[in-house]
Amino acid sequence: MSDTAKDQDVLDLAAVGIGPFNLSLAALADEVDGFSFAAFDRRPAYDWHPGLMFDWASLQVGFLADLVSLIRPTSPWSFLNYLVEHDRMYPFYIAERFHVPRREYADYCAWAAARLPGCHFGTSVDEVRWDPARDLWELTLRDVATGDLRVRAARNLALGVGTEPALPPALAKVEGDRVLHSGEHLHRVDGLIADGVRDVTVVGSGQSGAEVFLDLLRRQRDAGWAVTWLTRSWGFAPLDYSKLVLEYTTPAYMRYFNGLEPAVRDRLIASQWQLYKGIDTETIDLIHNELYDHMLDGDRPPVTLLPATAVLDARLDGDAVQLTTGHADTGREAVRRTGAVIAATGYAGRRPDCVAPVEKLIAWDPKGRYDVSPDHRVRTVPEVGAGLFVQNAELHTHGAAAPDLGIGAYRSALILNASAGRDVFRIPRRTAFQTFGGTG
Repeated sequence: MSDTAKDQDVLDLAAVGIGPFNLSLAALADEVDGFSFAAFDRRPAYDWHPGLMFDWASLQVGFLADLVSLIRPTSPWSFLNYLVEHDRMYPFYIAERFHVPRREYADYCAWAAARLPGCHFGTSVDEVRWDPARDLWELTLRDVATGDLRVRAARNLALGVGTEPALPPALAKVEGDRVLHSGEHLHRVDGLIADGVRDVTVVGSGQSGAEVFLDLLRRQRDAGWAVTWLTRSWGFAPLDYSKLVLEYTTPAYMRYFNGLEPAVRDRLIASQWQLYKGIDTETIDLIHNELYDHMLDGDRPPVTLLPATAVLDARLDGDAVQLTTGHADTGREAVRRTGAVIAATGYAGRRPDCVAPVEKLIAWDPKGRYDVSPDHRVRTVPEVGAGLFVQNAELHTHGAAAPDLGIGAYRSALILNASAGRDVFRIPRRTAFQTFGGTG
């Protein structure tokens, strides 16, 4: 039972933001009898990374990492049921594709978001307050189209507002027409061509950086630009997709990780970056093929790859961007001019503005991050009994699994069980062969 109650009724669970993770929450909540749920998003409709929705890109996880299947494979909101509804099951079966096209996954999510009764788009959560008399969260909702305000109360709240594009300080100060984040790439690349940009530099070597670099290479004949790709990492490293390493993105490792000391967790996150920041090998192969063709052509503008190279400073110089770079191994600095910079420098967690009225009720860690329990509940001051949960804001407390789509249904099931006060979903217990912590 989703949001079918009257406005004055109290929700069992309210969700702020409708990305893949809160959409998973909505899909699983839809089949819980006697449970009132609603999710709100200020956008007019579901849209997932449109600036990086390349036609040829595939999801980095298998199709079973959909909204529900790893918890409830018989749900009508599964990816397989989406295929049935679109009469694509047999073509999918014959294709034998475990990693589906990214645009197909995005369309699947949009299909679910448009049909789930608990999803409310065009509705901004402007404020969250705590009512101590009733121990409830009060959400001030604003209709984006009309500006009308109303208040909903909820016993539990899930924050799934996602992350925001992050630029390093050197590039942030010159962000604009010629310095942009990779998340805007497909919205802005035609403008760079129209402006006659003759040289483009990609900064960052994760999956987004690799895909942007490949797209620029494929446009090179028409655009006529030179392309440079640099990364401060030791190399353009692959995502570690080996089976036993993948167990570090399972609930078993996530529970173990949460029990470690904060300083140990921070050290591990820094060392395990290839679990979630590397490039999939298929993309690396496509890039190498393109570079080989570039070499054979012999008449295209130059392409330069610079590993172990960090951007130390940037400034605008007329129609160009001047970058000062430093090499990690030699310590040498260089000055490079480029027509545009596309920064594939990742995303950072953000504290939603709507929680400002209750910030003092939240138990932040020494670095100003959520202090999150094993069941993804944010610790609050003792007098607050209302539940507060987060989705994809607990990398520092739960490890590399936090942003992984494969953990979405599991995390949603934990949140729903806690919010319902009973086990409405069976939680898988055996998720890894390894015994983490050395006490097997």
